[in-house]
Amino acid sequence: MSNRRSDHWTRRAFVRTAGLASAGSLLGLRESVAAEPALETTTLRIVQAPGICFAPQYVVEELLRAEGFSDVQYVATAPGEPSNSVVLSGKADMSMHYSAPNIIRVEKGDPIVFLAGVHVGCFEVFGNDRVRAIRDLKGKTVAVPLQGGPQQVFLSTIAAYIGLNPHRDIKWGVHSFPESMRLLSEGKVDAFLGCPPQPHELRAKKIGHVVLNSAMDRPWSKYFCCMLAANRDFVRAYPVATKRALRAILKGADMCASEPERVARFLVDKGYTQNYEYAVATLKEIPYDKWREYDPEDTIRFYSLLLQQVGTIKSSPQRIIERGTDWRFIRELKKELKA
Repeated sequence: MSNRRSDHWTRRAFVRTAGLASAGSLLGLRESVAAEPALETTTLRIVQAPGICFAPQYVVEELLRAEGFSDVQYVATAPGEPSNSVVLSGKADMSMHYSAPNIIRVEKGDPIVFLAGVHVGCFEVFGNDRVRAIRDLKGKTVAVPLQGGPQQVFLSTIAAYIGLNPHRDIKWGVHSFPESMRLLSEGKVDAFLGCPPQPHELRAKKIGHVVLNSAMDRPWSKYFCCMLAANRDFVRAYPVATKRALRAILKGADMCASEPERVARFLVDKGYTQNYEYAVATLKEIPYDKWREYDPEDTIRFYSLLLQQVGTIKSSPQRIIERGTDWRFIRELKKELKA
């Protein structure tokens, strides 16, 4: 990613002009922070991964500085590396990531803890003419970019929900997104789970059709796909910093909901994505305001049950919740931000 500061839309200019982070808002935030306990650390490392749906953690640098973080670092993932791997390794402190794969990491005892849900509805399942519904995936070939990666885990839970066994009933092929799109158009794979901007590219090129839209179709639209998780050691050592970082990222989610055009321009200018139109469409479609309404524990319970059902994990949902969640910060912030 380019580190140049855009002539059109710098981070500081973005926060100055966005309604939810106006000068008055930042002033009020600084006054609130001044009355709170001092930060245990002024350094915060956030994961920088490709894509649009992680926008809330990319637009908040000035909000984080208003919270007292003087050293805000974005740690890039390697090609094909999941964002949670960077948090687990201790190279970054926190990041948004897909909920179901992190549940698997919790059961393994990895040092990761869920803090809050951020948004729902960022993935869509596309199929060819042989796949009109999820039940049609039985015996079919599905393309995923990584064996055991987020796309495969999510599609496995979707299949399990309607009674398919993803280990026996689905043939998985590992292909890059461009290759998957080509294979889907040629009928050599039958389905693909895409995350922004991939669904918009597929629609623009008239490849396949939507089988499931997680922003609209229940039960998926009622649960968080992307949640904020942090390294457990960071949360234990720096609870004040954890809460303030979470507050900034949730305000970033509010920005995405209220100012999608400005956020999209920022993402393109900073190199997080390339196509402005796809970015605007994504930000308008994803319900970034549901963190105020939905209970994140419901998401953990829902996906844990499905993962347990297909044998991916053995732990009960309650065990996952006890070992891998810390809701005290989101509960306080919902009251504080009048959710």
